[in-house]
Amino acid sequence: MSERTLPDDASQPVSFTRWRIALLFVMVFGFTVLGIITVKVHHDAPPIPGKVVHQSGEVLFTGNDIKAGQEVFLRHALMDNGTIWGHGSYLGPDYSAQYLHYVSEAVQDYTAKVEFGKEQQYLSPPERTLVDASVVATLKVNRYTPSDDTLVFTPPEVNAFLQQIDDWTNYFARPENNGGLPANYIRDPAELRQLVAFFAWTSWASVASRPGEDYSYTNNFPYDPSVGNLPTGQTLLWSALSLVFLLGGIGAVLLAFGRFDYLGWGGENDDSHIFPGLIPGEITDSQRAILKYFAVVGLLFLVQVVMGGATAHYRADPASFYGIDISDVLPSNILRTWHLQLSIFWIATAYVAGALFLAPVLGEHEPKLQSFCIHLLFWALVVVVVGSMAGEWLGSLQFITDNWFWFGHQGWEYLELGRFWQILLAAGLLFWFFLVLRAVAPSFKDKSSKEMSYLFILSALAIPVFYLPAMFFDGQTHFSIVDTWRFWIIHLWVEGFFELFVTVLVAVILFRLGVVRKVTATRVIYLDAILYFGGGLIGTGHHWYFTGHTNMNMAFSAAFSALEVVPLTLITLDAWDFIKVTKNRAQATGQVISIPHKWTFMFLMAVGFWNFVGAGVFGFLINLPIVSYYEMGTQLTPNHGHAAMMGVFGMLALGLMVFCLRQISTDVIWKELEKYVRISFWGLNIGMFLMLFLSLFPGGVMQLLDVLDNGYWHARSLEYTGQEWPRLYEWLRLPGDVVFIVIGVCPIALAGCLGYLKLRKPA
Repeated sequence: MSERTLPDDASQPVSFTRWRIALLFVMVFGFTVLGIITVKVHHDAPPIPGKVVHQSGEVLFTGNDIKAGQEVFLRHALMDNGTIWGHGSYLGPDYSAQYLHYVSEAVQDYTAKVEFGKEQQYLSPPERTLVDASVVATLKVNRYTPSDDTLVFTPPEVNAFLQQIDDWTNYFARPENNGGLPANYIRDPAELRQLVAFFAWTSWASVASRPGEDYSYTNNFPYDPSVGNLPTGQTLLWSALSLVFLLGGIGAVLLAFGRFDYLGWGGENDDSHIFPGLIPGEITDSQRAILKYFAVVGLLFLVQVVMGGATAHYRADPASFYGIDISDVLPSNILRTWHLQLSIFWIATAYVAGALFLAPVLGEHEPKLQSFCIHLLFWALVVVVVGSMAGEWLGSLQFITDNWFWFGHQGWEYLELGRFWQILLAAGLLFWFFLVLRAVAPSFKDKSSKEMSYLFILSALAIPVFYLPAMFFDGQTHFSIVDTWRFWIIHLWVEGFFELFVTVLVAVILFRLGVVRKVTATRVIYLDAILYFGGGLIGTGHHWYFTGHTNMNMAFSAAFSALEVVPLTLITLDAWDFIKVTKNRAQATGQVISIPHKWTFMFLMAVGFWNFVGAGVFGFLINLPIVSYYEMGTQLTPNHGHAAMMGVFGMLALGLMVFCLRQISTDVIWKELEKYVRISFWGLNIGMFLMLFLSLFPGGVMQLLDVLDNGYWHARSLEYTGQEWPRLYEWLRLPGDVVFIVIGVCPIALAGCLGYLKLRKPA
């Protein structure tokens, strides 16, 4: 393959030693701190007592019951229904918060009768004050003794436990009670008792004071004044100090950009950019083999958003789907599972395909049997996708019981696919890396190209390597420990190394198109990696503020999480650089020039916009500890999640798809495909804007207000979500969803399928 180069690209090789040292320092420092925090949670997590007893010494339940209850929780996919400590799905309640509030009411009733001989409603104001104070005093005392591994429950706590077995039995009885689970979803009395034991433990950990401290193991989350759960002083302190880090980080980076004019896509004020055309060279068999991947990307994207729309409908009307009860066949938790899993599958498939497409461009080499291996990898991915989805459905409906963790629904949000399918996925990613490596390897011998090639390969290697934390736990591993490793995947793998990998892909594309010089593209990769990981590695811990970690995590995570906004600001500026480069070139020629990859650039513009809005504005809004304390698990979380996941990673995936389709297409075929791409671009962006600003954002703000007024448990319960205004905001998802699916997703899926049918063979 011949290489499109810029007029000044024949300069002497540039040393990147300082860039390597800087990135190495950031990575070593970040992983050291993150590793310490991860190791510490094994010691700091709330203890699981060997037994929980009455004050008389009679055993109420055991630690094995708590662990078995967690397995019941996972096996029935309840993390895709409700949440524990704010983490999970938003169709049902926060189980720990709901249980805790029931306990507070039980203690109030017990205290009123014992101390005053009255029902609660007959208490005088002074008596009410005394009762409320007694509730806080009772529940804040930590009655766990490590020496005999025993936790003592007071009489009202025992009564609450026994009563809640019936309460949660009723919760699982009807879909309208629980956000669309099948009727009588959990019926086994033994399983229900174990499940409630798990809820009781999570509730106790969220209110009982950590030894030597005046706040709970979860830093007083959830917010519930009736039990004395109020934000801690350190939650306020580190929220304020994180703003100092944010302002300092933005100031330092803007100062650097002002001082060193070679940073960013502009290079060293270089105006020699050539106007972007197609990458010259013959299309290889392996590149045509990629087309089927993009057809599947479009189809998976379509199925994923339909699942998302159906899941949102369950929040608006949990009892039926437009008059039809589908909960026995397609319950809300399985629809939500598929919605999450398919988002990862189609986006990751696009990245995998984009890398395989660019590898022979970068290496100028087509290895033997590469197209055959790409076909083989494709069918392996199909097996993983279909097999894991089928397993999740069969597992959640209890058709797979004995081996549910391996082949059914593993239960952990975002990592729902069974361990067997996870292992196959990891093996497939390693095989993909091998295919990329063998295609890029020849470029290692070229002194001018090897730096970018090494970055390409190392970022690709990080994808299979950093998926491994998904294997570090099972169904009985302590919840705090699992949630720590889980976000190594959700945050570090997806938002960290996938983002770095895509930055490399974009840099390679822009260099090969002749938009930027090779040295500029390489610098941008290093710069973005330093900025991403400078805040993003340690910032992973902002998910762990209230899941059993100590204030050490909050201090580091709040400060460095604030720095994650810095690179997002610069990416927005980079997007305008793209526009300026093409505009200046067109003005210089005095001609109206066709841009073959116009829509690739348009999707990159959208990435810049949604990165700033979704990940930057909406992400920073909820990342401050004091905001997260009240907000976590409300609709402001999916508001950020949709804008960031679809707006950044989804738009990047579609940009890669459009790039590859255009690169392979003739002008005639592209003219037919382009109309679908153009419609899809505007449909996706307008639909997402409507979805966010008509429904998710205002609905999240209203739910946050209810947290502040009535406590976290209330805002997450049916008492709030079943009211008129919350349901109205759910119905207001409909216009945005319709635009997004019909005008946005359907055309791009059609373009992918038509591209495969028309281009899979040479003309």
